[in-house]
Amino acid sequence: MAVSASENDRRYSGPKSGSTDARIDREYGFTYRTILFARRYRALLDEQLRPLGYGTARMEALSTIERSTEPSAQIAIAKRIGIEGPTLTRMLDTLEAEGLVVRRADPSDRRTKLIELTDDGRRALADIMDVAHAFRAQVLKDLTDTELDMVNKVTDKLLLGLSDGYGV
Repeated sequence: MAVSASENDRRYSGPKSGSTDARIDREYGFTYRTILFARRYRALLDEQLRPLGYGTARMEALSTIERSTEPSAQIAIAKRIGIEGPTLTRMLDTLEAEGLVVRRADPSDRRTKLIELTDDGRRALADIMDVAHAFRAQVLKDLTDTELDMVNKVTDKLLLGLSDGYGV
């Protein structure tokens, strides 16, 4: 794989904040590791998805659309993914041209477009998710169920804090 961590990187606790406060150093190290993990994970998963002609951005869009209980408005999908409306519009243009999604006018507001996966879109997402599941299992294989539960609990708490405190 093109993106890998050396043994030194694996032991690296992150840059020091420059503070004499141990708590700040811990927070800084946590933030550094979280960002580094997310970047490496995404880069390596993109590499795994490349032979299918997809990447993590498309995976996020297709899976967000698929998880909707009913056709969703473009703006709602963009908000759930955390991207700007115009960015999603460009992605949807491509996905629609490939026959993976359809956009329909909302019967209650014709200015709003509702997005749905096509059968081809569901098949493509299934292929993508097969690769993503295998990749995730490999990355997380050394964590116990208890560790995964703990990480999920902490991550949920952090996401809630961002939502409450920063309007994310």
